[in-house]
This record gives sequence, structure tokens and C-alpha cells, in this order.
Amino acid sequence: MIVTLILAAEAAFWVVLALGLITRYLLRWRTVSTVLLVGLPVIDLGLFLLTFLDLRGGATASWTHALAASYLGFSVGYGPSVVRWADARFLHRFAGGPKPPPAPGYGAERSRHEWRICGRTLVSVAITVTLISALKLFTGAPGTAVFDQWYWKLGIAAVVNTAIAASYTLWPKRPPKPGS
Repeated sequence: MIVTLILAAEAAFWVVLALGLITRYLLRWRTVSTVLLVGLPVIDLGLFLLTFLDLRGGATASWTHALAASYLGFSVGYGPSVVRWADARFLHRFAGGPKPPPAPGYGAERSRHEWRICGRTLVSVAITVTLISALKLFTGAPGTAVFDQWYWKLGIAAVVNTAIAASYTLWPKRPPKPGS
């Protein structure tokens, strides 16, 4: 059941995002668009609440329950940047807006860009760890030991992302030399 809910939440996220952008740029319904885009995390919150209720109802914990919790963590950590990314591309493609600038490629600007991504990852990881811990502590579900391996995966994601950001700070990528 949780896998079906995850797939439905994923589809709903992208449908609501598309509807938010369509109402903003093609229909020019700014208020409706804002409500839709601000409501995006509600989809993942609903998924988490259903996951919580599933475990409280006696379901055995599995990795899919932890994945459902990570959706809400991702939505909070990365959601605003995903909306900005989609907004800029939709504006350019369908509403005559300017072409979105690429991510910075070199030097200190690239390093700052990588640290912003790292910060989003750390927020996502912290929220996901908190939510998974809440599932373990407050549901009384059997099999929550399966969540322990999820902590390791989240930790690895945080460490790898921090190492990438640090590498761009310690060894900044330099632009190619002219004529190279």
C-alpha cells in the first residue's frame, strides 16, 4: 500500500507543480498559482501522515515507510529550489521569459553553489532522520529496526555532499584557458 501512496504522491507533486505554473503564466491567476505552489509540501505531509497511520494500524515497518518519510524531508529541504528551477524554465519555454542562467561553473561562485546544495541536503537529512525516529518512537510498529540502515544511507548522503562542497572550496575549478 505504501508504494502505491508514494507513486501517487510523486505524480501529484508534479501535476500540482505543472498546474501551479500553468495558472501563473498561461492563465495569469497569480493567487491560485501561489496557493498551488505553496501547497506542494502538503502532498508529502499527507503521505507521511498516511505512513504514520499505516504503522500505527499494525503494519510491519519496511524501507518504504522510511522512503515516505524522506519525501517530506526532501520537500522541505529542496522544494523551494525545485519550484524556482521549474518556474524559470516554464517562464522561458512557455511565457517568453529569459533563458535561465546555468549553474556557476568555476571558482568561488561554484563553491557557494555547492554549499547551498549541501545545505539543502543537510536540512533534508535532518528532517528525514527526525521523521523516521518519530515513526520508530510513536507508532509501536513491529520491525522498525529496518529503519536503522536508513540512518546510514542518509549519513552517507550527507557526508558525500559535504565532501563535494568542500572539494570545490579547497580545489576550485578554474575556467579553461583561452585557446584550449
